Amino acid sequence: MPRQDNEKFSNRLDTAAKARAEMLAKAKARVEAAKAGAEDRTKERLAVAAAREERHKKREEEKRLAAIEAEKNKVAIEAARKKAEEEAKIAAARAAEETKARKAREEAEQKARRDAKYAARKERGKKKR
Repeated sequence: MPRQDNEKFSNRLDTAAKARAEMLAKAKARVEAAKAGAEDRTKERLAVAAAREERHKKREEEKRLAAIEAEKNKVAIEAARKKAEEEAKIAAARAAEETKARKAREEAEQKARRDAKYAARKERGKKKR
């Protein structure tokens, strides 16, 4: 509002006081709105923090369960490895026994053939005389 020259000083003081009062009222209204908003923001922050904490706990529990599962798998793999080693040892021992038995059979057959040859040669020698 432009100042008029014919306006009295006391009117100008009153106008300035009213303007200051209005500004103060606006500021108080803003402060009240900020207080109400601050409570809402605080509640939101607390809710977000609680949700974050819950997610953190859930992740920790998942990690713990995964570690337990990994340990079970490790134990199962180790048991399977030991079983495979034992089976391999048994198979190797069986193969060695079979090889030994086969060699003994072959040696017995060779001896039988030699003995048969020898006996045949001896028989031939008896007939000639």
